[in-house]
Amino acid sequence: MENYLWHIFTFLLCFLIIFVLLYFIYLRQIKRKKKREIIELVYLQNKFHLDSKKLNARKQILWISMIDAFIMSFVWTFMNFIPVDFGWQLMIAFVLVFALIYSMYEIYGRHLVKKGYQKKEGRKE
Repeated sequence: MENYLWHIFTFLLCFLIIFVLLYFIYLRQIKRKKKREIIELVYLQNKFHLDSKKLNARKQILWISMIDAFIMSFVWTFMNFIPVDFGWQLMIAFVLVFALIYSMYEIYGRHLVKKGYQKKEGRKE
């Protein structure tokens, strides 16, 4: 039981640290004069045809930071939890990271589409 509590504690601690760091890094990118685009946000806008004018930048940064922090902390905790060799841990982590990135951003993108952030198709008559 103590082992499970330790893993939950490390997950939460890792999640909080990564979330705070990513949130401030993304906010800093938005506030710069050059306004570099956040790759995750560009991916969501292109894949789901989202209207960038409708999206609140701070809210999107918050959710993207949460998703990224969850992915990183979950993989870290899961890799520490399973007792296999380091090479196997790296291979499992590699597959797990890509699966989580795809699935989490797919779910979030579909959620944004349902909320009505998709571009309106112009009707030509």
